[in-house]
Amino acid sequence: MDVKSGKTLHAVNEDALRHPASITKVMTLYMLFEQMERGKFALDSELTISAHAAAQAPSKLGLRPGQTITVEDAIKAIVTKSANDVACAIGENIAGSEERFAQMMTAKAHALGMSRTRYANASGLPDPDQLTTARDLTVLAQAIQDRFPRYYRYFQTRSFAFRGRVIGNHNHLLGNVQGVDGIKTGYTRDSGFNLMTAAKSDGRQIVAIVLGGKSGASRDRIMADLVRSSLPRAYAGARVAPAVTEVAERARPAVVADAVSRTRTQVASADDEDVETTGTTGEPLDLSPSKTTTPGGTWKPGPQGIPKAAQAYAGGGNAQPPFPGASKSTARVASLERDEPPKAVSGARVVPTAWVIQLGAMDDEGKARSMLSEARAKVGGSLSKAAPYTVKVEHGGTTLFRARFSGFAEQDSAQEACSALKRSGFSCFATRS
Repeated sequence: MDVKSGKTLHAVNEDALRHPASITKVMTLYMLFEQMERGKFALDSELTISAHAAAQAPSKLGLRPGQTITVEDAIKAIVTKSANDVACAIGENIAGSEERFAQMMTAKAHALGMSRTRYANASGLPDPDQLTTARDLTVLAQAIQDRFPRYYRYFQTRSFAFRGRVIGNHNHLLGNVQGVDGIKTGYTRDSGFNLMTAAKSDGRQIVAIVLGGKSGASRDRIMADLVRSSLPRAYAGARVAPAVTEVAERARPAVVADAVSRTRTQVASADDEDVETTGTTGEPLDLSPSKTTTPGGTWKPGPQGIPKAAQAYAGGGNAQPPFPGASKSTARVASLERDEPPKAVSGARVVPTAWVIQLGAMDDEGKARSMLSEARAKVGGSLSKAAPYTVKVEHGGTTLFRARFSGFAEQDSAQEACSALKRSGFSCFATRS
């Protein structure tokens, strides 16, 4: 996205619903910066770590309940380490609970015009109802720079010292790709490897999003090519596009999916900071210009090794119209995930039992059915007698279809089936029907 002109320079699947992973923390910091601007927090203010925050899955600082961290160190821990315990603590110290903070984040997203984004937590740890689009994230990438130029500089942090440790930033484009000055990476098994980037050079300014990369290295190469091909084509004159500002929310409650308030088994999944540190991507970092991609060219993403994470880009082709007129983009996503969809399961009988399993929420019922069929085919066994079905829900003007299995009389059997699904690469949780 060309920040100065407002023109979309390149887009693929930019309106497809995706899990943001740790890019969620950009909104978490947006909310914190807003509170700082209002005088409610200062850089030296202390944030208290709760038991809930301390119990978050990695990546994290490992702070214990009752310990504190300054706001400035919290910001740096988010930018570099992508610390989930710190993100949770920020939300709790602002709103009193992470659940309430997620509702505030969703309301803020909608006020900024991110109409398809919903948050369920402050960190980006896996939750089937935490969703966004590449288009929405370009709005956030611009908004945080427009609104908080004083604090945006923290996204350029390469490393920081914290209690005897030096923590580095795993955004490999910083210092390696000309013009890049931030801002955030993200990874879960469901999301794939994500990256939000901002770049400036020779009076030009762009923001770019890559979602669903098959590895950290391939994601970085895609983004590097995207920046190199798009930045020279951006407008170098005075900014003509308006700054991103908030609009008054329509009279409706700002809520996330009802599953947030239910007891569930959390899917613990490390951020890409941990994955890349341990070298599990299997690819060396190479950000040299691609020999197969020409400036302004279009990448042709195929099915990814990470379930349900077809790549989406926004930032540098032709812009697609905003929803609801983006049916072509949605159709493309479906074709990427499966050449020939399995038989529909809409006619399946919903067995009235005490426990069900939810795999995720999709923007298309056919994709939800495909997910159910694929899950049953891969897992078999514990799902052989379960009944697949979809549930249509509305959230903030967006229609979603929850993919579920019923037929579990006991919590143990539902959780056993969910564990089998996780071993096969699916995100899920068991809940009462």
